[in-house]
Amino acid sequence: MQQGVNGSNGAGNGTLHSGDSHVHEVVRTAHEELRQLMRQRADIMKRIGTLKQTISGLANLFGDEILGEDLLELVDRKTGGRQPGFTKACRMVLMEAGRPLAVREVCEQIQQRLPAVLLRHKDPLASVTTVLNRLVEYGEALSVVRDNGRRAWQWVADPASIEQARSASAPASQL
Repeated sequence: MQQGVNGSNGAGNGTLHSGDSHVHEVVRTAHEELRQLMRQRADIMKRIGTLKQTISGLANLFGDEILGEDLLELVDRKTGGRQPGFTKACRMVLMEAGRPLAVREVCEQIQQRLPAVLLRHKDPLASVTTVLNRLVEYGEALSVVRDNGRRAWQWVADPASIEQARSASAPASQL
């Protein structure tokens, strides 16, 4: 009886009958569209990061007063009120660093700037590592291996800098 429950029609073991080919085509099409959208999201996130970095650089030169309230909030520079979220804090630290940072360095920077953000996390190093790896997945950051064999993360200002950083830091097998 168990064999009949598992679907002797092949549905439970990964085989498709000739009548199921349209299902296979729908899955293949959906898979390709999902991959395309993920690539687009990564490109958009990189562009957003580049623009945020440019605006932050201009604000550093000319003062935050050149930015309107909406823009201050969009580039995570609004003071007072609500503290930036944990991911925003990690982004801000990486963006402003201008060099690859280890997890501990990111934690130290957050502790100096926004100590309240770290209070909500039992293991800040693990939480920061998780966020940094997500930023890599989003295409906003790059994970590199330092000379000492330890990982560090760097903000990606533009897609060309990914290849420059990879070729300068470590063999691709270590990334």
